[in-house]
Amino acid sequence: MPRSFSAELAKAHASVPDALPGAAFCALADGLLALLFPQRADQPLPSADAVDSELYHFRSELAVLLAKVPSVPAPASELADEFTAQLPALRTALLRDASAILASDPAAQGLAEIISSYPGFYATALHRLAHALHQRGLPRLPRLLSEYAHQRTGIDIHPGAHIGQAFCIDHGTGLVIGETAIIGANVQIYQGVTLGALSVTKGLQGTKRHPTIEDHVVIYAGATILGGSTVVGAHSIIGGNVWLTESVPSHSRVYHRAHIQISRSEDPAAELVFSI
Repeated sequence: MPRSFSAELAKAHASVPDALPGAAFCALADGLLALLFPQRADQPLPSADAVDSELYHFRSELAVLLAKVPSVPAPASELADEFTAQLPALRTALLRDASAILASDPAAQGLAEIISSYPGFYATALHRLAHALHQRGLPRLPRLLSEYAHQRTGIDIHPGAHIGQAFCIDHGTGLVIGETAIIGANVQIYQGVTLGALSVTKGLQGTKRHPTIEDHVVIYAGATILGGSTVVGAHSIIGGNVWLTESVPSHSRVYHRAHIQISRSEDPAAELVFSI
């Protein structure tokens, strides 16, 4: 290997003196979910004193990790205190999310199953953590956390997206929610949905590029909704595979019509022919 290449890499490493503690932060987030929800823990904590000890440990470790992040907008200790103070509200919000999934999914056997194993709940939980950090202006860490959830679930939610209470992701694989999307309360979204931008031109950075979904909307699998000025009105249903780039009023029903023809020979052994 040429010595010049080694020198080039050494210079690149020297220009980043403080490595971002991404892996440790993601592990801390998983530990926090296990603390907030014993259904995700290897072993439930035996007492309030044990819980207090774990909360203290979480706050201390969070402060240590935040201190390693360049250009944090406030002292690490102060940020850790603010975030820890939000944990009761965060747990309440996530319980609403789990309850929304339970109410809408006939396959769900109970909150314990949803909290411990549903990818939609996990992705939503990490998003709410990432969004709280994003709101405080922390660089890079929120996106690292959202990409960690993306890797584990196939659900890609930018930490800047605003998501209301009682959010339900059903299945969720392939779901994409962009940075400036706004989602209201009691919204249900299925797999393969994209809430994206009409254009990805760099000059649009900092503008509202992604749609607004109002309260009590259901968006079925494969739907694509694009544009910062696109608003899906409350209590609407967006059917599967719909391509939507304009607003629809409340209580709308938007469906994609596809012509499907199925023919079959009278001979049961004959080949099935499907024309779609």
